Amino acid sequence: MTNSQSAPEYPDKIDAAVLKVAGVVVLGAIMSILDITVVNVALPTFQTDFGTVDHPLAYSTVAWTVTAYTLALATVIPLTGWAADRFGTKRLYMTAIALFTIGSVLCAMAWSIEALIAFRVVQGLGGGMLMPLGMTIMTRAAGPQRMGRLMAILGVPMLLGPILGPILGGWLIDAASWHWVFLINLPIGLIAMVYAWRVLDADRPEPSESFDVVGMLMMSPGLALFLFGISSIPEEGTIAAPRVWITMLVGAALVIGFVFYSFKPQHPLLDLRLFRNRNLTVSIITMFLFGAAFFGGLLLVPTYFQQVRGESVLMAGLLVAPQGIGAMLTMPIAGALADRFPVGRIVPVGLLLILIGMFGLTQIEADTSYAFLIGTLFVMGLGMGATMMPIMTSALRTLTHHEVARGSTLLNITQQIASSVGVAVMSVLLTNGLKSSDLAGPAIASQADPSLVDRIGGPAAVAKGLSDAAEAFAHTYWVALAMVAVTVVSALFLPRKREASRLLDDEGQPPVVIH
Repeated sequence: MTNSQSAPEYPDKIDAAVLKVAGVVVLGAIMSILDITVVNVALPTFQTDFGTVDHPLAYSTVAWTVTAYTLALATVIPLTGWAADRFGTKRLYMTAIALFTIGSVLCAMAWSIEALIAFRVVQGLGGGMLMPLGMTIMTRAAGPQRMGRLMAILGVPMLLGPILGPILGGWLIDAASWHWVFLINLPIGLIAMVYAWRVLDADRPEPSESFDVVGMLMMSPGLALFLFGISSIPEEGTIAAPRVWITMLVGAALVIGFVFYSFKPQHPLLDLRLFRNRNLTVSIITMFLFGAAFFGGLLLVPTYFQQVRGESVLMAGLLVAPQGIGAMLTMPIAGALADRFPVGRIVPVGLLLILIGMFGLTQIEADTSYAFLIGTLFVMGLGMGATMMPIMTSALRTLTHHEVARGSTLLNITQQIASSVGVAVMSVLLTNGLKSSDLAGPAIASQADPSLVDRIGGPAAVAKGLSDAAEAFAHTYWVALAMVAVTVVSALFLPRKREASRLLDDEGQPPVVIH
C-alpha cells in the first residue's frame, strides 16, 4: 500500500482517537467473521427449506453457500491494495460495508438455493475487503509501537466469531427463521457506515501500480469452475459426467495458464516469484493443507448434531462453542511464543492436538456421549489456536518490506482457497457416504418429521439409518485426519531456529497482515 507521507509521531499510550478508529475496524471485522460461522449452522435448514423434508437438497449443494462466499473473498483480496490506492481507504471501506450489507439483505430475500449462492458472492466481495482495509487503517492510525496492543483488540472478533457465530445463528433460526441470519447485518452495517463516515479521516487517493486484468480473468473463473466440477460429483454420481470433468478440466487449464502467465507482468495479481523464499513456500503449503482439512471438517460438526442427534440449531451452536473456547485460550499464547521461539517448534504441537481431536471425530457413532464430543472439539480448538497465527508469522517474517504486502495477499488467498477446497471435498465425501445407505436419508428426515418413522419401517429402521449416517460422518473425518497428518509432515520443514525479522520498512512501518 502506498503511503507517501513521512512517518508521523505517535504517542505511546492508546488514546481515544485510535480507539475510535479501532471501533470502526472491529465492527467491520465482526460483520465479516461472524457471517462465516453463523451460516455453518444454517446448512441443514437450507437443505430442507429449499428442498423438502422427504427430499432435502444434497449437502454438497447447500455447501456452495459457504464455498461461494470464501471464493469471493479470495477473489477480492488482491484487488484491495490497488483499489485503496486508486480510490482512498475511507471511501473504499464504506463501499465495502455497503456492498456487504446489500449482499446480506439480498441473501435474506433469496427465493432459491441458486439465488442464495449468487447473493453470497455479492456479500463476499464486500466482506473480503473489510479486514485488509481495516488493517491498513489501523496501521496508519496507530503506528508500529502500538500495533501489538491494537492487534489484541482486533483479535476479539477473531476469537469470539467461532464461539458466538454458531450460537447466534442457532438462536436466530430457532426464534425466527434463517432469513435473520443475514438480516442481522442490516442494522450493524448501517451503524458501521455512519461510524466510519464520522470517525475516519479522508485520505487522498494516490494511484500506484496497474491492475492485472488478464490474471484476474484467468484465476477467478478457473478456481470457480474447478470447484464447481468437484461439487457436482455427488449429484452426477460419477466423475465421468460431462458436467464434472469438463468444468474441472477448463478450470484447471485456466489456473495452470495463470501460473505461467503470472511471471510476465511487473505487477501480477499474485506474485508467484515469492515462492523463491523457502519459508514462505513451506508456510503456504502448510497453510493450504491445514485450511482444507480443518475448515472442511469444521463445517460437518453442527450438521452432525442436527441431523444425526436431532438437536435444534441453537443447541448445535452451543455444542460447537467449546472449539472456539479452546482457540481463544491458545491463540494469544501462541502469538506471544511465536515472537520468542521458532514457529517450527510451535506449529507441530498445535497440529498434534488437532490430530488427537480429529481422531476422536473418526470414532463418532449415533449415540456417542456429548462429554466425549465436547472434549474432542475443545482439544481441536486448542490446536487451531496454536497453529494458524504462527504459520502466518513464519510466512511474513523473512520477507523484505517490498514483499510483505504481496506475501500477505498470497497467504490469505491460499487460506480462502484451501477453505473452499476443503468444504467442497468434505461435502462430496459426506454426500456420497449418506447416499450409500438407503436408510440414512429417510432416518435423518424423520428427525425433523417424526410422522415419517412408520413409513421408514419403524424405530429399528430409523436407528439403523442414523447409525449409517454417523458412519458416513466418521468416514469423512478419516480423510480429514489423513490431510492433517500430511500437514504435520509439511510443518516439520518450518524454521526450527530463530531468524531475524525484516518486517519493518524504511520508515519503521509494519506490514498489513490480512486475516
